[in-house]
Amino acid sequence: MTVAAAAVTEERVDLARRRDELAGRLVELQWDLGGLVYEMAIRDHIRVDVLVSQAATLQEVDNELGEVERILRMEQSGTTGVCPNCHSPHSGGAAYCWHCGQPLAAHVASHSIGPQ
Repeated sequence: MTVAAAAVTEERVDLARRRDELAGRLVELQWDLGGLVYEMAIRDHIRVDVLVSQAATLQEVDNELGEVERILRMEQSGTTGVCPNCHSPHSGGAAYCWHCGQPLAAHVASHSIGPQ
């Protein structure tokens, strides 16, 4: 196995492990949010700001899990990597980071594209 093939295999294993971690974290956050709503309801003291904050955390984890699963489902491995800004994983065809919006492709000057 070449060094490049070993790196791709290791990255897939890391993504699979990250998917499992995120799936577990998602279930935990859903459970906690449900328990939080229940506790607030029985005390008749709903704090929307707290619920919104917890829901935002849950949504971030769900978004990252979706992206990791999408990358793992790609039939052809292509080139995948991480965002240089926030280190979130991205697929080979991505132009912008799904997490922070940072451009992933290097800027190429227009004069270098045309005929020389």
